[in-house]
Amino acid sequence: MNRVAALITFLTFMVLSEAQHEPGFCSFYEECGHNPSVGGTLLPPIVPCLDYSRARALTGKHYRRLKEVCPFLDRGEGNTFACCSKNQLSSLERSLTLSKSLLVRCPSCAENFAHLHCINTCSPNQSQMVKVTKVMNVTTLNITKEGVVGYEAFLSTSFSDLSFQSCKSVRIPATGGFAIGTMCGRYGAKLCTPQRWYDFQGDSSNGLAPLDIDFLLVPPGVTEGLPAGVIPYAGRALRCNETTPSGSQDCSCQDCQESCPRMPPLNLPPGPFRLLGTDGFLVITILLLCLLLFSFIFYLAVAHQVRSDKRKDEKKGKRKGKGKDQNSNDVNQRLIDPSEVTCAEQNSLVAQALLSLQFRYWGTLMATYPLTVLLLSAAVTAVFSVGLKDIELTTDPVDLWSAPNSRARQEKEFHDTFFDPFFRTNQLILTAPGKKGHIYDSLLFGKQNFSGIISKDLIIELMELQSRIQNIEFWSEDLNRTASLKDVCFAPLNPSNPNLTDCAVNSLPQYFQNSLDNLNAKANMTELGVTKEVDWRDHLIYCLGSPLSFKDITALGLSCMADYGAPVFSFLAVGGYENDDLTNAEALIMTFSLNNYARTNTKFKVAMQWETEFLKIVQDYQKSPSANFTFAYMAERSLEDEINRTTAEDIPIFMISYAVIFVYIAVALGEYSSLKRILVDSKFLVGLGGILVVGCSVLSSMGFYSWIGVPSSLIILQVVPFLVLAVGADNIFIFVLEYQRDVRMPGEKREEHIGRVLGNVAPSMLLCSLSESICFFLGALSTMPAVKTFALYAAFAVLMDFVLQMTAFVALLSLDARRQDRNRCELVCCVTVSTKRPNKPNEGFLLPLMRKYYAPVLLHSFTRFIVMVVFISMLCGSVYLMFNVTVGLDQELAMPEGSYMLDYFKYLYKYFEVGVPVYFVTKKGFDFTAVKGMNAVCSSVGCDQYSLTQKIQYATNHPELSYLGIPSNSWVDDFIDWLNPGSKCCRLYAFGPNAGKFCPASESGFLCPFKCMSKPPDGVLRPTKEEFNRFLPDFLGNRPGLQCPKGGLGAYDKAVVMDEKGEIIASRFMAYHTPLTNSQEFTAALKMARELAHNITMSMRKIEGTSPDFEVFPYTVTNVFYEQYLTIVPEGLFNISLCLLPTFVVCCLLLGLDLCSGLLNLITIIMITVDTVGVMTLWNIDYNAVALINLVTAVGISVEFVSHMTRSFALSTKPTRVERAKEATANMGSAVFAGVAMTNLPGILVLAFAKAQLIQIFFFRLNLVITLLGMAHGLIFLPVLLSYFGPGVNKAVLLQLQQVKAKAARELEMRNNMRHIYDNLSFEDSEIKQDPTKDSSSPSQIEENQKQEKEERIDSF
Repeated sequence: MNRVAALITFLTFMVLSEAQHEPGFCSFYEECGHNPSVGGTLLPPIVPCLDYSRARALTGKHYRRLKEVCPFLDRGEGNTFACCSKNQLSSLERSLTLSKSLLVRCPSCAENFAHLHCINTCSPNQSQMVKVTKVMNVTTLNITKEGVVGYEAFLSTSFSDLSFQSCKSVRIPATGGFAIGTMCGRYGAKLCTPQRWYDFQGDSSNGLAPLDIDFLLVPPGVTEGLPAGVIPYAGRALRCNETTPSGSQDCSCQDCQESCPRMPPLNLPPGPFRLLGTDGFLVITILLLCLLLFSFIFYLAVAHQVRSDKRKDEKKGKRKGKGKDQNSNDVNQRLIDPSEVTCAEQNSLVAQALLSLQFRYWGTLMATYPLTVLLLSAAVTAVFSVGLKDIELTTDPVDLWSAPNSRARQEKEFHDTFFDPFFRTNQLILTAPGKKGHIYDSLLFGKQNFSGIISKDLIIELMELQSRIQNIEFWSEDLNRTASLKDVCFAPLNPSNPNLTDCAVNSLPQYFQNSLDNLNAKANMTELGVTKEVDWRDHLIYCLGSPLSFKDITALGLSCMADYGAPVFSFLAVGGYENDDLTNAEALIMTFSLNNYARTNTKFKVAMQWETEFLKIVQDYQKSPSANFTFAYMAERSLEDEINRTTAEDIPIFMISYAVIFVYIAVALGEYSSLKRILVDSKFLVGLGGILVVGCSVLSSMGFYSWIGVPSSLIILQVVPFLVLAVGADNIFIFVLEYQRDVRMPGEKREEHIGRVLGNVAPSMLLCSLSESICFFLGALSTMPAVKTFALYAAFAVLMDFVLQMTAFVALLSLDARRQDRNRCELVCCVTVSTKRPNKPNEGFLLPLMRKYYAPVLLHSFTRFIVMVVFISMLCGSVYLMFNVTVGLDQELAMPEGSYMLDYFKYLYKYFEVGVPVYFVTKKGFDFTAVKGMNAVCSSVGCDQYSLTQKIQYATNHPELSYLGIPSNSWVDDFIDWLNPGSKCCRLYAFGPNAGKFCPASESGFLCPFKCMSKPPDGVLRPTKEEFNRFLPDFLGNRPGLQCPKGGLGAYDKAVVMDEKGEIIASRFMAYHTPLTNSQEFTAALKMARELAHNITMSMRKIEGTSPDFEVFPYTVTNVFYEQYLTIVPEGLFNISLCLLPTFVVCCLLLGLDLCSGLLNLITIIMITVDTVGVMTLWNIDYNAVALINLVTAVGISVEFVSHMTRSFALSTKPTRVERAKEATANMGSAVFAGVAMTNLPGILVLAFAKAQLIQIFFFRLNLVITLLGMAHGLIFLPVLLSYFGPGVNKAVLLQLQQVKAKAARELEMRNNMRHIYDNLSFEDSEIKQDPTKDSSSPSQIEENQKQEKEERIDSF
């Protein structure tokens, strides 16, 4: 028997070898039956019969059939010869239909593809181009024939190369990939060559080819090695930019580079600003520094010259000798004539006197009835605080940082209204750093590097983990039943009633349909005479390069599609690879996608519950010692959860911060004149009362806004108390220290004393509080919700804090003063001490220190010059740094240290190879049903060169500028391809109950013989309006498969929205960004996408019938977070400018239109703000909405550092600016230092221990900078600035002082005269008469009383 088989094989070989290669002869003809060596194919593997014979002349139906399938072989009826039967033509048509469905977008490519296979099958000179290499006995209907199961096809490279070039750029709109990637086997689109392309077509294991074809590509003119008589086929292949003989147009630019128009030069983004060949901002800053220093030195020179001229005049006797200081002020002030007092000076005096008098009366009243005042204050606070029961905390980041009327929010609302919100992502990124890789010598793919993580044991472990997650079950109160993944999962191909296998889970095990049997499958395979075993590695290599394949090319014959029916693209399965070396990837990616329900939907809570269970399983697995992966993970809820968690964990830090501030206030406010009286003179309860006042003001603010429906946020709970405490503590210190430093006048009641002190300091407190409150109210004009609500809450809290200080705190101080006057101990009021309170001012240790040492050193002429130069240099340096500040907020900064999300972001940026999806969304007003409308959108043959999808394609050619990495899909293109009669997608039932209705590709051709549309003469298929509206719903509901890969279900069913009339009111086209790793790239990507969408909008509005308000906009799920950074710089400047305005206006008004004081006040606050931004650059603090809140806060705190000092200087009556600056620095500077700087610093330093990076950077660092810079400018720079440029002494105040002194002198003279009249003069009176000099030089009690009355009307500070 073996001898017979050997003889048959020998004879067959001899027959094949003796076959002739002559023109007009066939090598095979007619169909023999199924190939016995091929199984599991997508089409019946019918092979031809070996038949060396002449080509047949075609007539009648046979001829017409050839003309339909292979029209270029037509030579006219009777003159047309071919080597194929009618049956062969039918089989060829079915095979070409499947392949051409991917290539039909480019008619010349589809024509070339059909050309090749028509030549091999039907050419009348077939024997000259093919050589049969293998035959087998094929039995059909008990008849055995020799079937051809393998042959060699000889092609000239002139044909093969041009044919390949025409097809290599044809795209699949649904995926954005290349069609040739699915037709080149293991090599994919990037490594595909003509030889590899033809090898795949001739491989019977690809599921389409019925037999093996070995394509031999022969360069023109080469004959060596060719069998005698063989002539490689060198027919003319069409270029992709050529029209076809049948009249079809050339391919579009998206599918054919040669068809692309000449693009204008790219508008490159502007480079860095440069002047004189270097950094332009640096040059400008240096020029500004030189200008300011020159102006200052010039001012000093002019002032010095003026002083010198005056000295010379005095020596010559031209002027009265009067002492002058270095600023040309009189040392001995002359008498002021009433006519010299200006209206502004008079207004200033009246304003100060009026305010002081009113606050004096008010303070006396509050101190007289302290318990009543405290009770009423508590009642008012309680009324406001009741609103807290309705408080609403905003935790959704979208609501926090994106305004409801912002463009991004409106676009998000439009997208989420018409389409489903972007699905919820739950993801793991896994690595195995300690696992060694290996090299696999594949039969099909050669030697391949496999990284350590691409190993069978780890894939099995990942499969088990995936199964555990997929099988999550939990009790849902909202559904009142056990819920699982299928209740909330994103199921693109079965959204109405999904099973677990319908849920979109993207992972590497999906290439094996999550089947352990498929992973373990092995098979022997012979390739090029070599037989080897193929296994999971061969299948994986193939699927990573061809994820759309329904069957691999190995002997395994497994599908690459996921179990839920869609492809898993390589970038969703593996990461961390280079140059498409996918099997050498460093990471595996597993993603579970859930539907993103509205927060009001009951299933939203179910999804949140599922994600909680997901996190539990993942975290338990991570802790397991048996886990072989190192991985990072996240759930959709993770970002919000971690922000809320860190906020809750850092609340104790804030409480400790407030406690430290309270302890400092309680200790610093005390008077410590004697160890015995330490418990009497301490101010523990006063400090506690001040803290309570701050707390009540914050509670009142929160309750008030909760009442009127303004939501709060966690950032308000953290920042507003801190701000109000800084402001309130300053006022408390100024008030209490002034009370301690003042001596009660003879006969003056305690209540009157408190009222008089309040009259002195309350105008300064009003100046600061009113400036800050108006500042924050104006800051509420911001469009950012977080900034707006913060400003509203802060404004009302500051205002309420001032009101409570003027009422409750005054009453509290009155009660404490009563206790202190009775020598009762604090906390234990029943205990008294015998040591009396000294009846003298208590200056403490800070005031004498600043008066004797600090102020004289600071205001020395040399020190003043150095200070001005240093601060001017700081300002210019900060201006330069301000132009280099980084704008943005990377989302990982919102996470606490040690958060699992930090690891996830690190893995994401390192291993992910593609960015977030971006949808180009069209609104209502465009007619997609018109031919011009379709051409303005599509990118296939006949489409406009500058259509919507084509412009997106152009943008992806320059990803470094556009940030677009993958072109958009296009439902219009795929719909047109789906309608093409050359495919099997759109057919109609011929009879039965569904006659005339859409017939899916899975039905037999007998039931559905009719096509939806006929073939157009020019090859440009465009449905009519009626056909468009009729078949579009069928397209959107058609599930894609091998017979029809263009079905729209899953890819497009939710991408098109129609109203009840069938008009398209919204649609979207999905592309992908490049990997974006920081907020700057996200912002730039948003900006470029909007520019592209605007360009598309303007072009599409030119189409006839388009509404003028039609719009295309880009939507990415991250846009709502990053849109703010497009406008945050101008908006920040606007907000801060609004905050600066009231500091100038209020200062001028309350100081009686003192423009000079207001201007110097404003300049100093601006310098603090600018220097703060400069230090932000140095300390890596990005500028964003959180930083803007702190900068607005900086303006408010700067008012505390600056305004008190400015007002104290303006009202001083010392003869020179330097002396007035010394007085203000000593008296008010000490209070500001103790009340603002030393109150803030301890609390700020505690924040350094917070876990949240956001707290550490934007609250610890930034507030520390604000406090230190405010202290430096308020206590160092401002006194020096005032000593140079401060306003002169108010002449109205001097005139009043002179009038008071004159009145006191007259009264003294009258008293002396009365003493001369009466003889009963006392010994003291005689002494006075004997020494009139003593009378004139020693201040009398009357004069002292008059002076005190004057000081009640103006602030002695």
